Formats: sequence, structure tokens, C-alpha cells
Amino acid sequence: MSEPIIICENLVKIYKLAQVEVLALQGLDLTVERGEVMALVGPSGSGKTSLMNVIGGLDRPTAGRVVVAGQELLKLSDRQLNHYRRHVVGFVWQQVARNLVPYLNAEQNVELPMLMAGIKPAERKAWANELLEVVGLGNRKKHKLAQLSGGEQQRVAIAVALANKPQLLLADEPTGELDSATAKTIFDIFHKLNEMYGITVVIVSHDPQISRHVSRTVAIRDGKTSTETLRQVVETEKEDEAKEEQHHFIEYTVLDPAGRLQVPEEYRELYRIGRRVILETLPDGIVIRPVPGEEVTTVQPLVDEDEPPPKKQNLVSRIRKFLPMGSKGESEQK
Repeated sequence: MSEPIIICENLVKIYKLAQVEVLALQGLDLTVERGEVMALVGPSGSGKTSLMNVIGGLDRPTAGRVVVAGQELLKLSDRQLNHYRRHVVGFVWQQVARNLVPYLNAEQNVELPMLMAGIKPAERKAWANELLEVVGLGNRKKHKLAQLSGGEQQRVAIAVALANKPQLLLADEPTGELDSATAKTIFDIFHKLNEMYGITVVIVSHDPQISRHVSRTVAIRDGKTSTETLRQVVETEKEDEAKEEQHHFIEYTVLDPAGRLQVPEEYRELYRIGRRVILETLPDGIVIRPVPGEEVTTVQPLVDEDEPPPKKQNLVSRIRKFLPMGSKGESEQK
């Protein structure tokens, strides 16, 4: 079995904004196998965008280990990291302005990354045309952005992300501004590219319904992996001999290497679970029970990615005590 394309171990990310330090990832663990089409989901402030930025080489982790396609990102120089972003990973953003150049047509947009990488003109044109055909825009390659719909622009963006033939495609809310029918087309394209080129696709989303479009969904809560949902597709035959697909989902709670787990907030509120619990062993498993009379407090997200960050200096100081000696993040180096 080949090594996973993404390995995150005890990943910590601390941002420093002015005099405020914010903990975004707190000991996160994640493994993504080669050739997967999977999703990362979670509410605003859960840490999913911070994780994508680290995996994509846009941010360096404060501590821990992250290996992508055999490269340990924390050990890469700035020059090596630039090469990694250009050739190993491709990005698709929700905002089209981050993906495309408006005064270029679709074909020129796809050729642009190859031009910057020094690819010969004939090779650039052939690969750009192939990608546009795959995403269903072969007959629209000479159109500029203003002549394309939102869904067509996003399809061009996917082709641009694959221009330099990356092993990993990261998509941040790629269907956030699209209607459901167009969004399904985008998900179908991701699967088509996965089958044709073997590319691994990681989609970041806040929409829990995305689990119907991927084989595995990992939920992130408070900077750590919380649950993992696997999708199984079963075909059933109807009376007219037509086949119908039925989706079955199995959700697992993720344990970290120390055996810790996150109990979802809605469960804690429902069963009045406070700071401590009682574990009871049964012949076929373990039961978690609340402590009678324990005070219940609501846990707030560590980071709200849509709001100014709250002050977390005391929390960050406590976390630092558990970091390996010699671990230095951007906030310490500056």
C-alpha cells in the first residue's frame, strides 16, 4: 500500500495579530490517502481554512508535522515551498477573482500558469485544450470571463488549477456561490478528474450535505478532527429493471493518539454534560454518563474566521507548555 498523500500529526497553528495570539489548530491529526475525493467540514471558526492553508503551503504550522506527497512542509525553504505550491498542489477558490484573470479568455487563463513555469507553447496549448474539453468547455475556450456563467467560470478555474499537473487539488467552498444543479456539475467534474488523472481532491466546505458527493467527510471542531463519515453507495433494482442508487452513511468519532475524543456540543447540552464525565464499561463497549449536579458551560469556537479574533493569550500560553522543545512558529520567529 502506498503512503498517504497527506499526513498531519499533532498539528498546531497559532496566529499573531497585533498583540493578540489566536490558536487555530490544536494538535490536529489527519490522513488522506492517494486518489481520495474527500471533504473537510466544520462551522466558522473550526480551523478548516487554517488547515487548508497549511496543507497548501500558504501558511507554516507552529508545531507538529505535516507531510504532503512525501515532502515535510515545515522543513522546506521558501524557494522549495514556492516550487511545492506551483507543481504539487492546485487551488480552486470560491471567489472567481482569485482564480482567473478577467481580460484573458478561458484558454489563455489555463495557459498562464504553464507560461510562468516555462512550458513550451505547443505543449501549453495541447494541455490547456485537453483540460477545457474535460471540464466541458472545449467550445468556449475563446470566451472571456464576462461571456461565461458563474458555473463555467468555476470550471475554467478547475482547469487552471490543474495546469501544472499537481498531485493534490484543494478546493475552498468551490460551490458556495452556485445553485444546486451547477454545484452537482462541479462535483461530477472533480470525480471525473480523479478517475482520469488519479488526482487527490480535498474540498473544504461548511455544508454538511457535501457528504453525498464524496467518499469520506471529516468534521473539524475547535481546531481538531472530531468525526469521520464514510459514504457507501448501494444499487437497487426497481420493477422496471432500472437501477437506483441509495446512499448509506456511517459516522465515526475520531480519537487522537492519546485516546481523547470530542463530545459534540449538542450532546453535551442535551445530556447536561459538564467538565467531567463517568465512564462505565459494558460487555460490548463504553457508556459516557454526566456527573450529577455538574455545572454545564457552553464552549465557544477558538477562532471565528468571519469575525475579529477573540483574545486567547492565556489559552495560548497554556498550550505552549505542551509544545515540543525547540518548536517555533511564525509568531515566535518574527
